[in-house]
Formats: sequence, C-alpha cells, structure tokens
Amino acid sequence: MEALFSILIGVFFAAAVYLMLSKFLVRILLGVAIFGNAVNLLLFTAGRLVPEVPPIIAAGLDRQLAVTANPLPQALILTAIVISFSFFAFLLVLSYRAFQDLKTDNVNEMRVAEPAAEAAPPTGY
Repeated sequence: MEALFSILIGVFFAAAVYLMLSKFLVRILLGVAIFGNAVNLLLFTAGRLVPEVPPIIAAGLDRQLAVTANPLPQALILTAIVISFSFFAFLLVLSYRAFQDLKTDNVNEMRVAEPAAEAAPPTGY
C-alpha cells in the first residue's frame, strides 16, 4: 500500500510543479492546491499505514508490546490542511485583485500592464 501511495505522491508533486510553472494564475492556484494535498498524503504515508489499529492502549496490555496508531502524522496533517487552506485563500484573493486591476491572468502580461484606474503620483519634492 505504501508503494501505491508513493507513486501517487510523485504524480501529485509532478502535476503540481507542472501547473505552478504555468504563466496563467488559475493554473498556478490549482498547482498550489495539488501541492498541499501531496504534502498531506506524504505526511500520512510517512506515518506508517496500520489498518484498524486504535490510537489508544487497551487496559491490561503492556505498553511496549501494544501496537497503536501514530497520532503525530494525523496532527501534522490537520495543521497542514488549515495552513494550506488559508494560504490558498490568500492567493485566490490576491490573484483576483490583480485580475481586477490589470484585466489579465497571464503573468507575462502582468509585468508590463499598468493599473487603469489610478494615475501615478507626482514625483518631485
């Protein structure tokens, strides 16, 4: 099962990097979202997959011999989900605002575009 998840993680990372190297903002945002999911799956797989094992030790069992689920990857994944969602929301608002001002989602055109509404402040003191 870990081998299948490892291949899937590689595909996610490759797709995310491919999308983030695009020159369109929508593709870059999708790449960031896929990259966050790839990191979450990587943390999940690195925490050892043990099916149907509870995260608690039953009464009367020896602590060294009992097999339990590792709660650390689960806590890291929950934290990573919150961080990646807030980062994605920030990038979404930032790109929408840039699209409103510059009327394009092409990064190459954004470099030469100027905001249409505002004039440059006067220079000179």
